Amino acid sequence: IGRETVTLKTLTQQQYDDFWRDGFLVVENAVAPDLLKRLQQTFDGWVTESKAHSEPYGTTINDHPRFDLEVSHRVDKPALRRVNAPVEVSEAYYEAMVSSRMTNCVTDLIGPNVKFHHSKINSKLPGGNTEVKWHQDFTFTPHTNDDVVTALLMIDDVTEENGPLEVAAGSHRGPLYSLWHGGTFTGAVDDHVAADSRASSSVCLGPAGSVCLMHSRLMHGSQANRSTRPRTLFICVYSNVDAVPCSPSPMPNKFEGLIVHGEATNKVRTISYEMELPQLPSTASFFDQQANLPEG
Repeated sequence: IGRETVTLKTLTQQQYDDFWRDGFLVVENAVAPDLLKRLQQTFDGWVTESKAHSEPYGTTINDHPRFDLEVSHRVDKPALRRVNAPVEVSEAYYEAMVSSRMTNCVTDLIGPNVKFHHSKINSKLPGGNTEVKWHQDFTFTPHTNDDVVTALLMIDDVTEENGPLEVAAGSHRGPLYSLWHGGTFTGAVDDHVAADSRASSSVCLGPAGSVCLMHSRLMHGSQANRSTRPRTLFICVYSNVDAVPCSPSPMPNKFEGLIVHGEATNKVRTISYEMELPQLPSTASFFDQQANLPEG
């Protein structure tokens, strides 16, 4: 289907064109104000709950911790950095995933038939050390075709200071870079590729309730939060229904494959590419895998 013939319901034609040119797009007011408040309150509750724990806790359907903590986490300075599959344990996060303006934006980009793959929350609380090394999502979650979009909903205001997403515009049209180095799966590209990407990168900023829509082949990363304000993202991965996963999900969940718009077609569409298959995380998150990337 030609991209130019798509019928848009939420995005403008300019926004649609910008996404496919750059590989990303920031849209404000992606969820209703009352839903945003519920999302914020739910996460605040999880932060409070985390103070009673000294190591990752909870259980997902693949027996990994649902709540991941930085090693610096303590009662007076909580560092909850990841919630796996929050849609399984929160009505608010499920609602945002399945039926919101965010969902409609994704449908405009890769619809009309769209399914859900997985979700997580990545948070950088004030004073935390979490950073995300440069990578492409597609090499974690390869599919038969690349009509796969990561939607990053901003639960907090995202500013220059609190560790915003950095993206290399147009890189979704380039090669797929290896996440393996010296026989070890590091979850990150090598330093030279990262440096080249960062040299021409843009930052994705916006008020709480905005969403950054990102093509799954786009190169991206982020620095640690150096501010006094949190930066929390609710991250959902969606695909066209004709994109079939080529590797098990890094975050299995009971809603994987749920059709959020349109219908099943019983068809698979393939494109030509070659890459090394990812290694599934054995701990609560890929942050531990990225710690394996050697410096230099």
